[in-house]
Amino acid sequence: MPETPCPCGQGEYAQCCQPLHTAQAKAQSAEQLMRSRYSAFARHEIDYIVQTTALGQQQALDVPAIADWSKSNQWLRLEVVQADENLDKTHAQVEFKAHYHDGKQAHVHHEVSHFVKQNGAWFFLDPTTGLQTTMKQPCICGSGKKFKQCCAQYL
Repeated sequence: MPETPCPCGQGEYAQCCQPLHTAQAKAQSAEQLMRSRYSAFARHEIDYIVQTTALGQQQALDVPAIADWSKSNQWLRLEVVQADENLDKTHAQVEFKAHYHDGKQAHVHHEVSHFVKQNGAWFFLDPTTGLQTTMKQPCICGSGKKFKQCCAQYL
């Protein structure tokens, strides 16, 4: 059987992002999580996109819009520009370019994403959810800290 390349560009899908998509493994770094999320968009693994978003943001995601964006584009390649895995003890940043084609022309989605590690798992901090969070509320990541002392500076 021929090997299936992983959309993230790091090898064969069965050994790269598939174990993360099927919950057989957890991402060991923010960059690995970001790569697996790109692969999830390319492979239409929408549940994985939701499950790897910060716990307090998941209910605010526009899942139909995420699914539509995933399925309406051809995902060409991922380019990681830089990864800073140690912004502090639990936060990281990954800058990347996702190359895709919308059926009319090629595009590049260039983003600097932030991630938080909670209970040994990495999660994406989604700046687009529109959640109304005050600085004194518990953090969206589930750390138990106040939002202003945890993830606020990264959103």
